[in-house]
Amino acid sequence: MTTHLDFSARETASGVNSLFIERWSPRAFQPHVIEADVLTRIMDAARWSPSCFNAQPWRFYTSTAGTFDDFLNLLVEGNQAWAKDTSVIGFLIGQKHFEHNGKPNAYSAFDSGAAWMSLTMQARMEGLYTHGMGGIKAPEVADYLKLDTQKFEVIMGFTIGKLADLDSLSDEQRGNEVPNDRKALEQIWQQI
Repeated sequence: MTTHLDFSARETASGVNSLFIERWSPRAFQPHVIEADVLTRIMDAARWSPSCFNAQPWRFYTSTAGTFDDFLNLLVEGNQAWAKDTSVIGFLIGQKHFEHNGKPNAYSAFDSGAAWMSLTMQARMEGLYTHGMGGIKAPEVADYLKLDTQKFEVIMGFTIGKLADLDSLSDEQRGNEVPNDRKALEQIWQQI
């Protein structure tokens, strides 16, 4: 069984919490029922994220046992191949306008991304993994969720689940199933 992940190649500044270093988006999931209270904590962590004007523009839609196959079919074929074994498939939706004044919210996707990261980190604290996806059928997601696309946009799809034996993947998928590195800190941060 090859589920142990080696994060030792990820170089980091001293003192960065391992929760961040070991955040990873696997494709090897095993069928697992996430208890209702665990899923509630994961979603509630996202609720407490910061946002411009405290608008909280994010909306999370997640599958149930009865809708899982519908949600799976809203992913592109390549993502369906591995996502079929996850516990939950979801979509992150952003509200395009501020509720308090009706003006366009240029920060909706940014703020929704902060909520996604909070969800992800809480999932890791629960011993679960997430995988965010751009490979979704966004127009079909909007139709399925009956979204008013003048007010809401489909930002991304995601999965939540329990890590599986990496040998459960195809040879091609397994080749991508290694925690990747990041750009050097000096490439993304400059003090001026």
